[in-house]
Amino acid sequence: MATSTLSNLQVNLARNQQLQDQLSSGKLVTKASDSPGGAVIAMQHRSDMAALNQYSRNADDGMGWLSMADTALTSASTQITRARELVLTGLSSGSAGSAEAREAIALEVDNLRQSLIGLANTTYLDRPVFGGTTAGSLAYDNNGVYQGDDGQVNRTISANATVRVDTGGDQVFGSGPNTVFAILGRISDNLRNNPSGLQADLADIDTAQKRLQAALSGVGSRYNQVSQMQQTAENRVLDLRAQLSDVEDIDLPKTITELSLQQAAYQAALAATARVVQPSLVDFLR
Repeated sequence: MATSTLSNLQVNLARNQQLQDQLSSGKLVTKASDSPGGAVIAMQHRSDMAALNQYSRNADDGMGWLSMADTALTSASTQITRARELVLTGLSSGSAGSAEAREAIALEVDNLRQSLIGLANTTYLDRPVFGGTTAGSLAYDNNGVYQGDDGQVNRTISANATVRVDTGGDQVFGSGPNTVFAILGRISDNLRNNPSGLQADLADIDTAQKRLQAALSGVGSRYNQVSQMQQTAENRVLDLRAQLSDVEDIDLPKTITELSLQQAAYQAALAATARVVQPSLVDFLR
């Protein structure tokens, strides 16, 4: 009887301790033996959340690259527009205009050219956003010659999506003799020495402007894609956290109620045990 009673009390006390542990930790599953199936589901959810959080960080970095490129291209577009206006001004005055006026326009074109070279060397985390995967800090030198390479900087933003976050310099500013820097150099030279050549320069600057606008549109579309995928990943993390809570976390009111009932049952068992074998041999000898 004593062995059976103690065994039952131990079971009762173990259940009491289990509820106490759950209430203090707030977790229904703290080790695999608590719920093998629940532990497997919890580990899978945590693995998925870790992957999604990494995708979100990748998207953050990608948006940093694309945001810098967007800012630089927007400024470059404004300056190309101004350069076109200067070409039209030069065409309007033509060879009949004063050399001093054409020189003033040429100086402004030179300044625009240097400013564009600075924008082409825009960096993000000390890496040029228009230089491919170059290890150097410049995409273009002071003469407007490309110093980067044809590599691509990619970021994985989901299990099935990888997005290019850099922008090739030749796609934006042209290549060879048709770079925007070479065009601006010719415009400056023609303003000083050959105003009749500005008509061809106007067609070249229009081509450069269209190329830059196309690049700006591409950067914007990629930025939207990365942003949307990041939002999707973050929403999925929230869903997984809710599912993980359903598997791991206790129902607080229910656990408190069960603990109260278990404590009352244990107290009742102790009281009943104390009265079970009250008669002894002495009672019979009397």
